[in-house]
Amino acid sequence: MLDKLTQKFSDAFRFIAGKSQITEKNIDDAVEAIKMALLEADVNLRVVRRFVNSTVEEAKGEKVLRSVDPGQQFIKIVHDKLVSFLGGSGGGEGLKLKGPDTISTVLMLGLQGSGKTTSSAKLALRLKKEGRKPLLAACDLIRPAAVEQLSVLGSQIDVPVYKEEGAKDPVAVYKGALSLAKKNLYDTLIIDTTGRLQIDEAMMAELIRLKDAAKPDELLLVADSMTGQSAVDIAKTFDEKIGLSGVVLTKFDSDTRGGAALSLKTVTGKALKFVGTGEKPEDFEPFRPERIAGRILGMGDVVSLVEKAQEVIDQKEAIELQKKMEKETFTLDDWLNQLRSVKKMGSLQKMLEMIPGMAGQISEDDINKEDFKHQEAILSSMTSKERNNHLIIGPSRRSRIAKGSGTSVAEVGRLIKKFEKMRTMMKKVSKMGKNPQALQQMMGGRI
Repeated sequence: MLDKLTQKFSDAFRFIAGKSQITEKNIDDAVEAIKMALLEADVNLRVVRRFVNSTVEEAKGEKVLRSVDPGQQFIKIVHDKLVSFLGGSGGGEGLKLKGPDTISTVLMLGLQGSGKTTSSAKLALRLKKEGRKPLLAACDLIRPAAVEQLSVLGSQIDVPVYKEEGAKDPVAVYKGALSLAKKNLYDTLIIDTTGRLQIDEAMMAELIRLKDAAKPDELLLVADSMTGQSAVDIAKTFDEKIGLSGVVLTKFDSDTRGGAALSLKTVTGKALKFVGTGEKPEDFEPFRPERIAGRILGMGDVVSLVEKAQEVIDQKEAIELQKKMEKETFTLDDWLNQLRSVKKMGSLQKMLEMIPGMAGQISEDDINKEDFKHQEAILSSMTSKERNNHLIIGPSRRSRIAKGSGTSVAEVGRLIKKFEKMRTMMKKVSKMGKNPQALQQMMGGRI
């Protein structure tokens, strides 16, 4: 995610990093490198000029040149500028929906292939987790199998989908969906609309009819972030023709450049509200400018990482696990549960990118996914009794476990040895956490 941009910014900061004094020449070199990074990221030229000019103006003031740590001050200025261009501080703009006693309507717009139908389902799942009661309306009557796709996605996330067989008029389908929503007390109606391979008058006329009938609370354009400036141009056209309240960028996890995200707010004036970060229904995040700016500059995004962990890890279980680590009663069964929790959090590479300094340092190829699969297979092939007392796993049991997991006896043995070593280390670390002096000695006095 935005790997190329992160690397380019890191290279630019080398001009000023660690220097006790910064000259205007240092700043010019760093800003020139940033300008090239933004242009290579396919950021709108007007946006690049504004970004560079405002950065130079502030960086060449006494605030940086006379700063105690001018390098860090310069990075802070760049960070604040990035936040501003991405949408401003204070977090991303959420959806403006009505209270639970009134039906809120969200119109999902976009070209064919942008991920509009999938994003409709992802949004429904997110709102469902937030306590709302969503209903999906299948109003894309042009693309073959669009209605069926939405139905399948709806069943996956357990959100109902309103559809009409053989329907020709999306406005009529919307009215049927609204009637069902009122009858069954759904509080949010998400409408998946028609798309085309390119913008044309027929599509716009249909969308305007639907907008006039639904009077939606939110008009969200779904755009493919991989298309860069094309996504920004599409957003601008949709806003001029129909009017938008915000944008959803899909394939954000695959976007190594970031041109669309950095240009959207400045060019269109519309907030980037959500980003699609994977293929799973839960891979859908609110867009938060400060966190994304931190990731671009290699500062990580620990807050998002903690939020992901909180979604899959129960607080009581975490406290119980801490006690087990301290008493060295952590079992193979606990290990299996932890492996599965990590899997629920999503891509390991995405999680590593949220850790400060790790962005761009580890590629997908560096992560041994097969090792994780083998570990889970071996642990799953053990009986509950074996996982809770690994000491009973003798030669015959190891042979059975290896056969059941499709691995070798040697691999089973290595996993058990690794577990014993890890359990001892966990006990030491948990005790050190309560004894700073001991931890300092263990770390060689480096804290």
